[in-house]
Amino acid sequence: MPNAKNKKGYNGRDLREVSDNPEWTKEDFARAKPFAEVFPALAASIRKGRGPNKAPTKKLVSLRLSGQVIEAYKAGGPGWQSRIDADLRRINKTK
Repeated sequence: MPNAKNKKGYNGRDLREVSDNPEWTKEDFARAKPFAEVFPALAASIRKGRGPNKAPTKKLVSLRLSGQVIEAYKAGGPGWQSRIDADLRRINKTK
């Protein structure tokens, strides 16, 4: 699977060449209805989301950390929150 970051996106000219959808007018916007009103069943199925964990092992908390700490962990790449969790668990074991 090609890396999405290396993929060249479409430019305005590309979109104009394939688009047969005209610009919306004020009247078009006035007549428009919300997605959930037009397709209620589909909107409900999309909103379902992932659902609860069968056996939650973690708890959601709000924690304020210094910007330096956050930047240092984020500099390590994806998984920075899990690394913070691992470091806190390691520190807690040593006490």
